[in-house]
This record gives sequence, C-alpha cells and structure tokens, in this order.
Amino acid sequence: MRGAVTDLLTPHPIGQTLPALFLEDGFAQRFCSALDDVLAPLISVLDCFPAYLDPRTTPPDVLDWLASWMGLDAARELPEERRRRLVARAAELHAWRGTPYAVREMVELATGHTAELEESGGTMWSVRPGTPLPGSARPGMLVRVRTGGSDGNGAVDHDLLTRLLTLVAPAHLPWRLEIL
Repeated sequence: MRGAVTDLLTPHPIGQTLPALFLEDGFAQRFCSALDDVLAPLISVLDCFPAYLDPRTTPPDVLDWLASWMGLDAARELPEERRRRLVARAAELHAWRGTPYAVREMVELATGHTAELEESGGTMWSVRPGTPLPGSARPGMLVRVRTGGSDGNGAVDHDLLTRLLTLVAPAHLPWRLEIL
C-alpha cells in the first residue's frame, strides 16, 4: 500500500510558496516541511498516474482495482502476469462479448490453454428442398479446454474459469465448460 515514504523529497515544497513574510519564519517553514513529507507520496502518485492506469506497470493492489472496473473481480485468483494480460485486454473482450473470439481469448488469457468450441447452430444452402438443417434443434455451446502435458501447467480452476467465461459467453445461448 502507498503511504509515507522515507526521505522522499517533494518537487514542490510548500514553504517556498508562502508570502515573503513567512519565508524567514522558522516555525512556518518547519510546519510546511512536515506537510511536504505527507504530500510528497501523493504528488509522486499523481506525477506517475498514467503508469498506475496501465495494467503492465501498475502495482498489484491497483491492478485488482482496475480489474474491478472491468468487472473482473474473479481475476484476483489468477497469477499476477495472467491478471495483467487479462485486464489489459478486458475492454477488447467486452467489445467482442458473445462471439467465439471472446470465449477463446478469455480461456487463453485465464489458463494459457486454447479452447475448442462446439456450437449447435450452423448455416448452409441447398438447391434441393427438404435438405436436413445443420446443427441441432437444441441450442448450446460446449467450451472444451485440454490441459494435457506433464509440465505442471495443466491445473485449471473450473469455477474460476466459469465465472470469467460468464462475462464473454453469449447471453442467449446455454453453454457448458469441459476441462480435459
């Protein structure tokens, strides 16, 4: 957490901005110096504010705050590097919500694995009347994640991934998650 930082100098000492009458006053200068110690971390944060809003450079606790702005409270359980990539791409994923692209990207960002999607619908055309329709009559989508490999990187939290996929999966389509 941010707070008092030992020996952090302020780039804008308050004592120097006082009227001339107080420039020679020792008490006024000491009082302002104490305020400088309190305000120096705040000025530093404000000077570096763009870095706090960038998921690649922000401190971990501010990263959680940015994640909450994007509706990614569940992402707190992810490793920090994955969280940073997910928060950085969150606005794009929200724009693509309900598409296979968003679902695949969410799985990739959250787990490091690729997703296979099986959707019930389909389109086709035919010159013969009565041709069977593609897909199935029951709408749905299956999100399959294969974690395979013996590198120890295969563990995927089903509940966490379900909460994250809820943010990007099509709202009108029932779906289920399968982890192999």
